[in-house]
Amino acid sequence: MSFCLDSWPVLSWLDGDEPAADLVDEILSRERPVMSWINLVEVYYRTIRDHGKEEANRTLDELRPRVTEHLPGVSAMRAAANLKAFYPMALADCFAVALAASEGAVLLTGDPEIIDQAESLPCEVQDLRS
Repeated sequence: MSFCLDSWPVLSWLDGDEPAADLVDEILSRERPVMSWINLVEVYYRTIRDHGKEEANRTLDELRPRVTEHLPGVSAMRAAANLKAFYPMALADCFAVALAASEGAVLLTGDPEIIDQAESLPCEVQDLRS
């Protein structure tokens, strides 16, 4: 089983919020989950906002070697746009769902916008809130 991360579990991991932090740490220690650049951008700007630019740079430098980065191409943009057209969720979340679906990966998240619609999404979703 492979995994895909959106920004929610990564931010929880960085802040030590349980139970997500332990699970993300465990996954990062044994594999490199896939993560969209769109979600990496989200982690970066939110870390700047919450902890400053120096911490955001350090975080991104430490995180990038631990995930398989995916720079969206045209097909990923179309898949994300299709999701955005029919599901009320943030655009970055649409990129995470589209990436998980294309990779056949389980999307790890705690985001209610994704979890509340998980049964109708094109990928398996694991709720990390509990």
